[in-house]
Amino acid sequence: MELKRFLDRKVAEFNRPSFILEDPVSIPHQFTLKQDQEIAGFFAAIFAWGNRSVIIKKATELMQRMDNAPYQFCLEHTDSDLKKLLNFKHRTFNDTDLLYFIVFLHEHYRRFDSLEDAFLMELPKDEPFSMKTSLVHFYHYFFSLPDLPYRTRKHIATPEKNATCKRLNMFLRWMVRRDNQGVDLGLWKNIRMADLICPIDLHVAKVARRLTLLDRSQTDWRAAQQLTDRLKELDPGDPAKYDFALFGLGVVEKYY
Repeated sequence: MELKRFLDRKVAEFNRPSFILEDPVSIPHQFTLKQDQEIAGFFAAIFAWGNRSVIIKKATELMQRMDNAPYQFCLEHTDSDLKKLLNFKHRTFNDTDLLYFIVFLHEHYRRFDSLEDAFLMELPKDEPFSMKTSLVHFYHYFFSLPDLPYRTRKHIATPEKNATCKRLNMFLRWMVRRDNQGVDLGLWKNIRMADLICPIDLHVAKVARRLTLLDRSQTDWRAAQQLTDRLKELDPGDPAKYDFALFGLGVVEKYY
């Protein structure tokens, strides 16, 4: 199939170590401890809207404020440590949001070894894994702590609101995908690559429509699912790898 050959060629062009340096995925790559990589990747993904260099700069700043040991910081911080986070801001994400995120991570890692558990717990054991169900569960679990600032809810998306969940799907791609190219970290073993949803934003959606991979006019959760279903026709076991191709065609090559 000509489309598959074209997209596979673009995946190979962008899914290589040189991609890391100018992408937010560079933030978790700065660490070796799994939990550090999870936390660094989570914040880098949450910050990932707008200019990539600014995203990297702000995520790097946050890691520095956390003494470049985010797992230890989340587990063992003191009130004095938390003062280092005051006045942090990235676009609409501020220190009020950040402090809640730290509290959530503290509570989660007290109970679990990995952030992967946050996407798996309480899912029906007798039903096939559903990424939609997982993301809905994660949203409610993440915001289950008392004294939740209402404003902070806007920073985690959910399919319940028909959001694309682009940043969470990108984070999951980083954590789950495994290949020999070294960009995605492939830390998690309990979520299959086949179950990943391709991250979609306006750039990716424009490219997908031009390539007839997407006919839905709205860029929403249903569009993300439709795109992923079409990509599964090209590679059933690893549809999210085409994120590299669609991102490169959209952001780098302006292939609209």
